[in-house]
Amino acid sequence: MDLLQSIALGLIQGTTEWLPISSTGHLRLAEYFFSLTVPLLFDVLLHLGTLLVTLVFFRKDILSILKSLWRRDLHSDNGKLIIPIIVGSVPTAAIGFLWGDQLDALSSLNLLAAGFIASGILLLASKFTKERKDTISIPTALLVGVMQGLAVVPSLSRSGLTIAAMLILGVRRELAFKYSFMLSIPAVAGAWALTFYQERDALLVSGIGTVEVVASLAITIAVSFLALKLLQKSLSANKFWLFSIYCFAAGAALLALSFLGF
Repeated sequence: MDLLQSIALGLIQGTTEWLPISSTGHLRLAEYFFSLTVPLLFDVLLHLGTLLVTLVFFRKDILSILKSLWRRDLHSDNGKLIIPIIVGSVPTAAIGFLWGDQLDALSSLNLLAAGFIASGILLLASKFTKERKDTISIPTALLVGVMQGLAVVPSLSRSGLTIAAMLILGVRRELAFKYSFMLSIPAVAGAWALTFYQERDALLVSGIGTVEVVASLAITIAVSFLALKLLQKSLSANKFWLFSIYCFAAGAALLALSFLGF
């Protein structure tokens, strides 16, 4: 992988991690068309960059949650998220631990197309819902945790599945946005720690150098803030469902490419 390719992968990760169009799916496609064999550790390192952006963007909420946890206050606005974050993390961890490798391997063009189309259906369904819930219930947290776990499938969008599921269940848009990314923190941190432990020498073996890694991370972080703001604005303007158009188009294009023998 050369420097330009690493920059391209960082740009893809920084843009698509936040938007509900699957960062991993786009990374797999880029690696496929660039004829790259990239170790999982590289992808996870890019997710580490977006994790850092999450920590900065939501720093006030995170600090408030930590203070509520220290005070054992589960009744404040952010304190109410503590139990749902713990509960939602359980199915995510279980799916990742039991089936993560098998699900992550589902990256043929047909399967990627199916994932994009499935994401599109869920995003479109979120258009026809009404907001009525100001809290995340235990059943909702479990369902969202399952959705986050299933997003290990390359073309299923983590933010798309989790936010759309909450909107369909009637959760307020602002709360769905916040909870989705609060829930992502332990998931991404855990995935990074586990992958780093298992594949810590993978980058050296693959020949990917420090310059390429740093360039990808820098681009990922720089672009991430803009993409996250775009997602937030799309939710506020009730235009989140419009991303379904892109998902349907991507799925159709991949099916066509598969039919043509790519």
